[in-house]
Amino acid sequence: MDKEIFLIKLYEILLSSFGKQNWWPGETRDEIIIGAVLTQNTNWKNVEKAISNLKTNNCLSLECLRNASSDTIASLIRPAGFYKQKTSTLKEIAYYFTNNFNQNIKKKPYKFREELLSLKGIGNETGDSILLYAFDIPFFVVDAYTKRILIRHKIIGNHDSYLEIQSLFHSFIPKNAYVYNEYHALMVKLGKEYCLKKEPKCNTCPIKKGGL
Repeated sequence: MDKEIFLIKLYEILLSSFGKQNWWPGETRDEIIIGAVLTQNTNWKNVEKAISNLKTNNCLSLECLRNASSDTIASLIRPAGFYKQKTSTLKEIAYYFTNNFNQNIKKKPYKFREELLSLKGIGNETGDSILLYAFDIPFFVVDAYTKRILIRHKIIGNHDSYLEIQSLFHSFIPKNAYVYNEYHALMVKLGKEYCLKKEPKCNTCPIKKGGL
């Protein structure tokens, strides 16, 4: 099947099957940015525990993270795993956003992305999550679920890069932050509930029912 047709049809099927996901789970921009870092290499339940600790200690803000000691941050985010590495990343990103952050850079999305990716511990997926969910800038987020789903449907190859996969969405799906937001969230739901890493539920998958 044509890749463009597949990606458009896939979004329609998932939205019809699952409904709107209303991501990202976070009440403030700071919380979304912090959550994007904490979710690296862990599941969201662990992130929620770390966020709860930060909130309880009145430190769920970039300003607080900038001023707090590394030991304090590490103890609070420990449930999210890799807490030493993530503490370092949170300190750096907190400094970036609270030290004369140039609001006008949002008008130059690729420059903004370049600056984010230059920060220690910020890779493509985390950087794009921040851009999309915290700033409503349309960069499609490619994660393990997206790769797994598209590989199994032979839309991409096993060794396609992050940017190669992202370019498919940027080429065939209108650059709209709301659509990219929902599409990514829907792919995560599909990956968690049907397109499992082991023993995928192909026979009951919405994609199969939708004729793809």
